[in-house]
Formats: sequence, C-alpha cells, structure tokens
Amino acid sequence: MGVASHVWAAACVFVAAAQAADGPPPVLAARELSDLSLEQLSNVVISTVSGRAEPLSGALGSVHVISGEDIRRSGATSLPEALRLAPNLQVAQAGALGYAITARGFNGTLANKLLVLMDGRSIYTPTFSGVFWEAHDLLLDDVERIEVISGPGGVLWGANAVNGVINIITRSAASTRGTLAGAAAGTHESGAFARYGGHIADGSFRVYAKQWRWKNLEDEGGTERRDGSERLQAGFRGDWERGRAAFTVQGDVYASEGNQTPNPQALHGANVLARWRHDLGNGDALRVQAYYDRTSREQQHLYIADVDVQHALARRGAHRVLWGAGLRHSRDRIQNSAALALIPADKDLRSWNVYLVDEIALGRNLDLSVGAKVDHNSYTGAEFLPSVRMGWRLTPQHLLWGAGSRAVRTPSRFDRELFLPGNPPFLLAGGPEFESEVANVYEIGYRGQLSTDASLSATAFFHDLDKVRTVGPGPGAARVENNREGHTRGIETWGALRVTDGWRLQAGYTHLDTRLGVKPGQVDLQPPQNIGSDPRSWWNLRSTHDLGGGWEFDVLARHHGALANRGVPSYTAVDLRVGWRAPALDVSLLLQNLFDPGHVEWAPAAAQLERAALVKVTLRF
Repeated sequence: MGVASHVWAAACVFVAAAQAADGPPPVLAARELSDLSLEQLSNVVISTVSGRAEPLSGALGSVHVISGEDIRRSGATSLPEALRLAPNLQVAQAGALGYAITARGFNGTLANKLLVLMDGRSIYTPTFSGVFWEAHDLLLDDVERIEVISGPGGVLWGANAVNGVINIITRSAASTRGTLAGAAAGTHESGAFARYGGHIADGSFRVYAKQWRWKNLEDEGGTERRDGSERLQAGFRGDWERGRAAFTVQGDVYASEGNQTPNPQALHGANVLARWRHDLGNGDALRVQAYYDRTSREQQHLYIADVDVQHALARRGAHRVLWGAGLRHSRDRIQNSAALALIPADKDLRSWNVYLVDEIALGRNLDLSVGAKVDHNSYTGAEFLPSVRMGWRLTPQHLLWGAGSRAVRTPSRFDRELFLPGNPPFLLAGGPEFESEVANVYEIGYRGQLSTDASLSATAFFHDLDKVRTVGPGPGAARVENNREGHTRGIETWGALRVTDGWRLQAGYTHLDTRLGVKPGQVDLQPPQNIGSDPRSWWNLRSTHDLGGGWEFDVLARHHGALANRGVPSYTAVDLRVGWRAPALDVSLLLQNLFDPGHVEWAPAAAQLERAALVKVTLRF
C-alpha cells in the first residue's frame, strides 16, 4: 500500500508545518443543539433547491437537511451512515463498505437515478451510472450540512437527478481554525484523524488526514466475506475574500486496499476544485466553478474535467432570474476481462448544458418558478428538462407548494457498450439504441411550523415512467433496450418536536408504491432484483437528549419493510449513543443494532449486520 503510505506521511508533515508557522489557534465556541429553536432550524439557509441561498421554510421542494450537529450526535463514521438520518432516503448496507442508497425507488448498489454532489462536485459515475460509495469519504467533522432533496432536480443539476439530489456541503476554512484530532475503535472498524486550520495570505486554510480500517463482515451462514478495507485520505481547503470577490480552492487525495484474496482490490484517486464568486452590485452575483477528478480502480481509470458558470440576477419587478451553463469532459480507460467487456475499452465522453430559471412573484403570498435546462450528452444529444413550481404561503409559518417536472436518466457506457462475456460469442451485446429513461414527475407538498415546538413536512408524489431499462432478445445476442413503463407514487413526511429545552424528537415515514410492466409485445430478460429493490414503507424515530453536565443520550430507531424481489425480510434496528462533551474533549460510545442479533439489508450474498460497538474520542485545541 505504498501510495496510501505516502498520502498519510505527506499529510502529517503538512499539518505539522502549517501549525508551527501559523501560531496558536483561536478558541471557537461550539453552538449546542439546544441553542436553536425549531423555528430557527426551519430557517436554516439552503441552496440546492433553487440555486440561491434561501431559508428552508420557503423552499419549493421536498428537502430534508442533516446538520453537522446531527451527524456528530448520530455517531456516524461514514457518509452512508450519516445519510440514514434522512427519512426521505432508503439506505441499505450490503457489505463492510458497500451500500445501496436512493430516494423514491429503484435502489441498487449503483442506484442510477440519484445525483450526489460534494461541494458542487458530482460523484455520479458516467461509466456505470450511480455512486461507488466506497470511493468517497471526507472528515465528517468538516460537514456543515447535507441537503437531501427527494424528487427531480434536473433544471439546476441536469440529467440523472431523477429521484433526488444529495448535496454535501462542507464548512468554510474560516470556521475550522485550530486543531482537531481523534481516534475511534470498535467491533468492525477503527481509525484516526487530524485537522489543522489557520490564517494564510488574508484568508483561511485547513488541512486534514484520515486513516480508517474496516474489518471483514460475515454472511448469514457465518462465512467471512473478505470485504474489509483500509483507507488513507488527506485534503485541504482555502478560502479568501477581497472586496466583493470570494475564492475557494480545495482538494483530496486517497488510496485504499481491500482484503480480497488472492488479488486485493486497490482504489486510489485525487480531486481538486476551484470556485470564484463575485458580487456584481445591485444584488447580482456571478459564480464560476471548475474541478478535476481522477479515480483509478482495478480495471478502470476515469478522468473528469468540469466547468460551470452561474449568474444570479436581483429581482427586477416581479422577476428574479438565474441562468447558467456548463461543460464536461470524461476520459474512461477500461481493462477488459474474459468475464465482461466495455467495447470500445477506451472512450471520451463530452456534455454541455445551459439553463434558466425565473422566479416570479405573483402576489404577496404566491410565488411561481419556471425553468428549463438543455442538457446535451454524447449518446442521445440534447435533452429538454422543464420544471414549474408554485408556492402559496398560507401564513408566515405555513407553505403549500406544487411542482411538475420532466427528468431523464441518460445512457451510460454500462447501458450502451457492455458485452458479456468479454469475448465472442456474446450473450449480451450492448445497447446501441438505448435511449434516456424518462420521468414526468408531479408533486404537492406542505411545510409548516405547527407551534414554537413542533414542525412538519409532507409531500405526495407521482412519477410517470417511460423507456425504463430492459434486456431483450436480439439477433445473435441479447440487447439493452427501453421497453418497460409504469409509475411510482407515494408519500414522505417527517417532523420534529421539542419536548424540553434539551430534548428533541424527530420522526419520518415514507410509503412507496411501484408498478412497472413490460410494454405490449416486448420481454425483459433481467432477473427481478435488477429492476429495483425497494420496501413498501420505512420509518425512523430519533431522540436527542442533553442530560446536563455535558452528558448526551441519543437513540435512532429505524424500520424497513421487506425487499420481496431479493428475499430480504423486514427489520428494525436501534442504535444508542452516550456521549460526554467538554470544551476541548468529546468522548462517546455507540451501540449499533442494540436489540437485534443480526439482520440482512441487501441480497444476494450480503453481509449479516450484527450488534456492534464503537468508542470515539475527539480533541480540540
């Protein structure tokens, strides 16, 4: 693991040198959960729904916000574990690092209708469609919030944001000055991390390093799966402001190696992102962002370069316009095998987009948002993504909203160019005519502050689906086609209740009805589990309790219905965390699956998730 060792060593030297040069760090006061009322929490500023900073209470969409404090109180050590806090997401663990995560159906370990962003950088792979969750990590202490939008976000974020958008937003460098260090050890994982932040050239910076190790899990029969891994990661961020301009640059480098035998699976990569924002005066603002991302794993090397420009105009009369454009180039290099092949093995893909959104004030309490995006890709050309959203503020505390949108999941190389086996004669010979999957989505929702101590959000949705992926017989070999149609519909709701100043309850419930069928005269050769694996319903209940004297007591209970097409029964899991917090020290004990001797969340050949414990210590100075 030579690359990973160099990552860790370089990061440690960087942290030490920076700390020595910058002098003693300032003391930052942490804002406790009990400091914010539910009304204040409902006005947390978000940006993913409209592209502008706006209070959560006014967003015209189904959005749940996971705060950095929520993540800390959950005891989560990875992004997928943190995402379990979102009631509008379905999160299923398949192995030590493997997860299936989606919103509103079609789940899979590469769920292809959910777009995921990290500080505006897309981590959705154009090769296979979906997110390799084991390839993405960060220091969770640096996360400011995670905005989870269920429903389409194609106008702003483009193709593949069909069922939802997850936007992971990290804290500014100015808010992470000082030194943070910690370690954790548990039944199935252990690790250590360090971060240092300070002043640099009229700005702020931070650097971090993280090492983590996951042990092998076992399947239902008690056989070791050899799915553990060890990962080393380091990164940096710098923020500068001068006059009306602000500039951010950040990046990460990582390397991991799995426990597979006889050939351990290696993964390494790096990314760098730069973002420039300028206040043009009179309320107008310009943002330019560019990033480069490189990922290398066994048999694949992927390089992505992306640039995006966005111009937000101040309100002029009843109108407030936001427009933007973007370019992307990806280079994919595949080492094919006898089992499967992508033909051609090497390919460059290019895309561009342009979009415009007009927010129109129809009256004192009535708002209309009309937008459209043209998203051009290498396979199907230009895709048109329109959206109409309307909000009616019944009172200052109650909002009723509705939306209609068109969203698409564009073809990936996995759809168009996958051949099985890797050499002729082929059983599957790609999908040269595969088109974009289409969803026409209709939503109606409510968000309100029921009292100073209670809030509620509820959404009903209907997704009319066409051209869904199938595998049909062809001349000489099967082909990937678009011969399934149908719909998904359901409700998602969540709320919060402040019982006392130090005790809060949060609960969420989602019901999903999926009805898909093959078009008349067509067949689908895919096994049922390849079409989408979703429970009919799931719920969670969370309690966070400040006991006084720095003691914290937190409980998360979650229930997921059965996955009928995978033979996974329903289960209920309860996690309990006890913590003690002082100005410079956090100590916590997390107990997972407390009342469950073991359950499976995914299949086939998935891990048996048993009771586990984790002790974590964090120092701040």
